[in-house]
Amino acid sequence: MTRTDENLTMTSGEFAHLGEGSVAYLRKVSSDDLRGRFPGLGEIAPGLELWALFAANGQPILLSDARDRALAGAMENDLTTVAIH
Repeated sequence: MTRTDENLTMTSGEFAHLGEGSVAYLRKVSSDDLRGRFPGLGEIAPGLELWALFAANGQPILLSDARDRALAGAMENDLTTVAIH
């Protein structure tokens, strides 16, 4: 399907898959907030500040104690990163 200037609205399905496989977001998180976001996460000390990399759809990709390592993980997977504040 070819889009024209008249038809620039995305469907909810298209929007849900926007950036999939190519975009990830980097976010500083507290170890206290990780239990729900990283299923299967083992024991982790409370109160740690960590960096998490999430896929565009919110799925967790990796967790690191250093921002540069999280960014390196994104680059290894050919992902463009954006920061979430």
